[in-house]
Amino acid sequence: MIRLTTLLLATLVLFGGCVKDSVTRTYTLLKPVYKSKAAVLAEVGSKPAKALENPGKIYVYGNYLFVNEVNKGVHIIDNSNPANPVNKRFIELPGNVDIAVKGNTLYADIYTDMLTINISDPLSIQVSEITRNVFPERVYVSGFLADTSRYIVDWIQQDTTVNLEDERCFNCGIWFSDMAFASASSSPESFNKVITGISGSMARFTIAGSYLYTVNISSLMVFDISTQLHPEKVNEVGIGWNIETIYPFRENLFIGSATGMFVYDITDPTVPTYVSSVNHIRMCDPVISDGKYAYVTLRAGAACGTVTGSQLQVLDITNLSTPVLISTYALENPFGLGKTGDLLWICDGTDGLKVFDATDPTKLSFKYHIKNLEPYDVIPVNNRLIVSAKEGIVQYDASDPEKLAELSRIKKQ
Repeated sequence: MIRLTTLLLATLVLFGGCVKDSVTRTYTLLKPVYKSKAAVLAEVGSKPAKALENPGKIYVYGNYLFVNEVNKGVHIIDNSNPANPVNKRFIELPGNVDIAVKGNTLYADIYTDMLTINISDPLSIQVSEITRNVFPERVYVSGFLADTSRYIVDWIQQDTTVNLEDERCFNCGIWFSDMAFASASSSPESFNKVITGISGSMARFTIAGSYLYTVNISSLMVFDISTQLHPEKVNEVGIGWNIETIYPFRENLFIGSATGMFVYDITDPTVPTYVSSVNHIRMCDPVISDGKYAYVTLRAGAACGTVTGSQLQVLDITNLSTPVLISTYALENPFGLGKTGDLLWICDGTDGLKVFDATDPTKLSFKYHIKNLEPYDVIPVNNRLIVSAKEGIVQYDASDPEKLAELSRIKKQ
């Protein structure tokens, strides 16, 4: 009997009748490559800049962009001149998908754990703190149950053939299909100002004042970061299930899940207090707010629980305790979104970047559509638009609300 070390995706194939002859099936297997946690952490440091391959979440911090390289680490990009951003350094962090920055400190996940990293000198960073088991759900990687005593640092792809002969003919075998893994020198610089960066709508990390808030699959965690290099976990609040994103606005946190939106009050920052929630059918769900309205993109797809019905929902949150759905708009494949003034920017995935006039939130007006892009998340800041997309990191001049002008594009390798 062949022992399967990795099971990524299984689809039952039903045959019309049992076969007594030998039956084989060839499938593609992704086998994890492990390193001890100590060895991985010892190698965390500023490395020469690398080309983008699979950019994920973005974080704006002063004149810098921090760009997640999905499951690989973090690019540090000098964005002093948005028309000519310079890719400066790369921090190798296996399993990284989320980041946040305050002062000279970077907070980043590394599979189930969270690292606190001193970035006062980007050329010589240091891990200051390791917080274990912040994201327990990430013990499952691409459908694979990982060894929690080690970190996965790579995957090896190989074709495997198995003999499915079985006289009892339990559905005459299982077919295992392919599954994609998803998932220059410079002078010393420092991040001297104690400021907080800006995250996108797809983030699971956010900073408000002296507190870092993170969400895992079921909980909201609160870390006191008044001593930035040594976060102290002060609370954990159970929310529900399939929690996905977190977005701060004034004294509230808007939390997106696969089944609804939750609002928590952080007037007392150490004790997030439930205010209200709005349920929707099972879909992937980032959310943003401008204080009067909440904007929620719902993405359909097999991984999101339903395959049709992607949409934007607009909620009146004048009374936060009773949000009211006021309008719905059909979309194709939405991910992140952002809003500045009366403009609403929506990353509609394979259908491009869409811009709406939200002067009247009860009746959004479609303005224009950028189709040469497959965007994932967007951050509007200082009359600019920073977009993480399949094509790379794209920046636009958004000073003219009638038309975006592309400033620069950091292309993927």
